Amino acid sequence: MKKIYSSMMLSGLFALSMSTQAQDSAPHLDKVVQQGQLRVCTTGDYKPYTFKAENGEYSGIDIAMARSLADSLGVKVEWVPTTWKTLMPDMLAGKCDIAMGGISVTLERQKKAFFSTTLDVDGKIPLVRCEDQSKYQSIEQINQPSVRLVEPAGGTNEAFVHAFLPKAQLQLHDNVTIFEQLLEKKADVMITDASEALYQQKLKPGLCAVNPTQYMQYGEKAYLLPRDDMTWKLYVDQWLHLAKVTGTYQKVLGEWIATPK
Repeated sequence: MKKIYSSMMLSGLFALSMSTQAQDSAPHLDKVVQQGQLRVCTTGDYKPYTFKAENGEYSGIDIAMARSLADSLGVKVEWVPTTWKTLMPDMLAGKCDIAMGGISVTLERQKKAFFSTTLDVDGKIPLVRCEDQSKYQSIEQINQPSVRLVEPAGGTNEAFVHAFLPKAQLQLHDNVTIFEQLLEKKADVMITDASEALYQQKLKPGLCAVNPTQYMQYGEKAYLLPRDDMTWKLYVDQWLHLAKVTGTYQKVLGEWIATPK
């Protein structure tokens, strides 16, 4: 009996192991559907793309798009809080099925993860107090020891400053109250994407986007995906393509870009 019992146990453990291996090797798309949820890593600090309110509710362009993607799969969204510093580590740790929220395409990120097809072109420009627009028109004007820059830590804005504005003073600040630093004259310039600068210009009188169509650095936005399976990327790309050709994406953009919330 002991031998039979041991044999049954070994068979059960073998079957469980094979089942686990099969699940681990299943296409990422199948895993998302099977788990019944779409795990979305997002910073919650980057209007108009992603914003987490004090009550824990998320809103923004990419929040709406995440819900659209989940609906297309018949699953629920699970928000996974992250930061710009921990975005890639969280992706590599398998915490995200997708990362969304105004993410810029970079070659460094591309080395470790997939990007979806491009959402929009969106380059770096200065955001300043309106009274100071003429003072901060170029890299040369900003790259001065007397200029106080303020940026969120860990993202492409900080990287831009280190690469092109090394002489200026840099202070790192959270991306939620960072704009008050400019309005209260605690900082002079924030380098950010044109979309955020234009949005904050509408949201906060006194702030102006400098030359929003003349980028200091070309950029694109896309969604970040784990590099474990092309099937998942192809699905996300096709969903995004259909969202654009049917006007779904443009409708979401219009709701947020036209009138700040």
